[in-house]
Amino acid sequence: MKYLILALFLALLTVGCSGGDNPSAAGNRPELTDANVDPTNTTYGGAAGAGFLNVGEYSLIQKDGYLEAHDGAGRTLALVPRGSPPPPDFEPSQIIPVPVRRVAAYSAFDVAMLNVLGQAETIVALTTPRAGWSVDYVKEGYDSGRVVYIGQPGAIDYERLKAQKPDLVMTWDPSIAPMLDTLGIPVLVTSTPVATCLATQIRFVEFLAPFFGEKEKAHAFYERTRQALQAIRAKTKGLPKPKAMWGDIYEKRVLVEPGNAWVAELIGLAQSDYLFDDVYGTSCVEISMERFLHSGSDADLYFTYRSVGDNVYSKESLLRINPLLGGLKPLTSEGRALAPRPIYSQSADRLDELLTEIAAILHPEAYPGYELKYFVELPLRDPDQPKEN
Repeated sequence: MKYLILALFLALLTVGCSGGDNPSAAGNRPELTDANVDPTNTTYGGAAGAGFLNVGEYSLIQKDGYLEAHDGAGRTLALVPRGSPPPPDFEPSQIIPVPVRRVAAYSAFDVAMLNVLGQAETIVALTTPRAGWSVDYVKEGYDSGRVVYIGQPGAIDYERLKAQKPDLVMTWDPSIAPMLDTLGIPVLVTSTPVATCLATQIRFVEFLAPFFGEKEKAHAFYERTRQALQAIRAKTKGLPKPKAMWGDIYEKRVLVEPGNAWVAELIGLAQSDYLFDDVYGTSCVEISMERFLHSGSDADLYFTYRSVGDNVYSKESLLRINPLLGGLKPLTSEGRALAPRPIYSQSADRLDELLTEIAAILHPEAYPGYELKYFVELPLRDPDQPKEN
C-alpha cells in the first residue's frame, strides 16, 4: 500500500493536486509543454487554447497572443508581452505586462518563490518591515531603498503602494482586490481556501515562471526538490514509525496543520504517522481541544507553531505559555518537541533542505550527525541564558 501511495504522489508531482469535483482537477487537461508555450521568453507562441498548465487550483491557458492565468481565488488575469496590445474584455487591473519588473508581496512564501526565479530584485514593497526579515537579500533591498514597507496586511498604505508603481501585487488576501482594481494594479492571489498540498508546494513556482520568463530556474527548483523527496523515501524505508503532531493551543482556539497540508503529507511519506491525517481544511485549521489533547497523549513528536526565541526556549517555557499543553506526551521526558527558527517561514526557496530536515527530525537514526538549521529541539528545562543560536 505504501508503494501505491508513493506512486500516486509522484504522479501528482507532474500535474499538482486538486479536488476531485473541481472541473480543473489535475489530469483533466494536457500539460503545458515547450511545443506550445515557452515561458523562457514572452512570446507565448502556439495555437489558441493548445497549452494548459494546472498546478493545484492555479492554471495557465494559452490564448492568441497572451496567457490566461487563474489564481488561488479563481480570478482571471491576462499575461501580455510588453508592447503587445491588451486582449479585449479585460479590465486594466486584470492585465499583467510580462516579464513583470516590479512586485509588491505580502507573504514570505511569495518572496522566496521570487528568489527561486532569480527575481528578488523585482520586489519594491513588502508588508513585513526590515526588522522582521532574516534573509539577507530582503534586508539588502531595504538598505538600498529599493524596497519600502507599506504597512501590515490589515492596514496597507495604498498611497505608498501606488507610489512604488508595482506591475503586480502578490497576496494571500483576496479582499484587497476591489481596492487595487480601482487603482488599476493587478493582483495575484497566491493562497487557496484549503491548505497547500505537497505537490502544489513544489510546483507553484512553475505556475509563477511565465510571469517572469524563468522556466529553467523553476524546473531546476522542482528537480532539486523531487530528488530530495526520493532520497528521503530511500533513507526512511522500513524504519519504525514515530507519531507526530503539528499545531498549538491559543487563548480561544486550537489550530493544527490538516492532513492535506504539505507538511502532513511529508510526514506520511517519511514513514511516520501524522496524528491529524483525517483532518481536512485550510492551513492552521481549528479543531477541538479534546481532539488535540487526545492525539497529544499518544504522540512521539510535537511541532509547535511558536517560533523559538518568542518566549519559547524549552518544553517548560511552552507550558508556562499554556499549561494545557501539559497533556501532550512530547512535552514530557518521553517525547520530543520542535520549534521553528524565524528563518523557517522565509526559506521556501530551500524546500529541499526543509523537507530533509523534517525527515531528519522524524528519523534521526537515518541522518546521523545531522545539525538542525530551521528548527530547534526543545530541552525539558529552560537553559540558564535562553537565546536563539
